[in-house]
Amino acid sequence: MTNKIDWEGISAPDLETFEQMAQEVWLRLPEEFRKPAGDLLVRVEEFGTDEALDALGIEDPFDLLGLYQGVSLDKKSVLDVSQQPDIVFLFRRPLLDEWANSGETLGDLIANVLIHEVGHHFGFSDEDMERIEAAAGG
Repeated sequence: MTNKIDWEGISAPDLETFEQMAQEVWLRLPEEFRKPAGDLLVRVEEFGTDEALDALGIEDPFDLLGLYQGVSLDKKSVLDVSQQPDIVFLFRRPLLDEWANSGETLGDLIANVLIHEVGHHFGFSDEDMERIEAAAGG
């Protein structure tokens, strides 16, 4: 027997709801993770900018789920004067597309991408985070 999803009445969260979800995920993270992140901002946008996609060599905007913009903590100096705040961007449309195709819950997907991008804020490379996830059984 096939379990069919009744799609009537189901809709993707709008930008405001998605921002609330991201904020709830952030607040559920352990304090020892959030506190060192300092004044890191979390923003939700529909897609990454053309400039960001070009800089990363990404042709399909659906391939970029999140992005850290700033100077990682391992490269900052107390003498640096920050011109812009450090920001983690979550991209709603690509995340919704991934959610529809992955079988993960949307909350878990948001959490994974948020944690990954905050990892960049702490100075972790993608390879570092893959090792951490593998060691944690992820």
